[in-house]
Amino acid sequence: MNYHTSVLLQETIAQLRVAAGKQYIDGTIGGGGHAGAILEKGGLVLGIDVDSDALANIKKNYQLPIANAQLILTKGNFKDIDTIARENEFESVAGILLDLGVSSHHFDEPERGFSFGHEALLDMRMDKDLRVKAGDLVNVLTKNELIELFTKLGEEPFARPIATHIIEARKIKPITMTTELAEIIKKAVPYTKKINPATKVFQALRIAVNDELNNLTEALPKAVTLLESGGRLAVISFHSLEDRIVKRSFLEFAADGLGTIITKKPIIPENNEIKANSRSRSAKLRVFERI
Repeated sequence: MNYHTSVLLQETIAQLRVAAGKQYIDGTIGGGGHAGAILEKGGLVLGIDVDSDALANIKKNYQLPIANAQLILTKGNFKDIDTIARENEFESVAGILLDLGVSSHHFDEPERGFSFGHEALLDMRMDKDLRVKAGDLVNVLTKNELIELFTKLGEEPFARPIATHIIEARKIKPITMTTELAEIIKKAVPYTKKINPATKVFQALRIAVNDELNNLTEALPKAVTLLESGGRLAVISFHSLEDRIVKRSFLEFAADGLGTIITKKPIIPENNEIKANSRSRSAKLRVFERI
């Protein structure tokens, strides 16, 4: 099993215009697919990830580039990209990539608790050092807080009945397992063949546990300041909440005279990529170039 299949790989590398000897930051190195492609073209990569498992996997598979100092790895959150870049002398770089997708590894490793397809404890922490797990939110938040969470971060139209069913279920006993929560949601939502009824709720919980939207909002202005003239920031998002933040930030950067939006419309995967990797279907790539 692949640790992770990189989405929009060729398109992203083309947009970054990778040049040998230049510095690049991969703020979400994950399985290392994008970083590996940059290394193959002779780029120097600073790879950041909050997930210790991902970094351990990269260390195992990229021993030579690490030994040659072509690849530097660090555990951290890309919201601190300015500090991490400064500490590693990557302060004026040719390109930055933020791939906001959840690694296939997270969905395929049951114990991480990201998937309703596997029975596991409701965890969903990308960074195992975080204190709050998805199960804590499900069992502690009030009904109105759950409704707000599922509506804002999951864009879930059935947030109210789902929250009601969760409150009733946890009166009997705490909700601890992924499959248990998925069954509760199924009872609250009209049957649909299109997507599993639990999809949006699990998305909302994951975003909340990892504070994903705030991290992205904080990271983008810091990232753009690290680019050299002509340097590019490429961001791959997977749902409308992320994409809106990226689009709005790029418009603000352009209005402030920091550079140009390269992608007037986001780049999306070709049909053959979606067939090969269904998780790529919602991906959108946006690119900004620094003046």
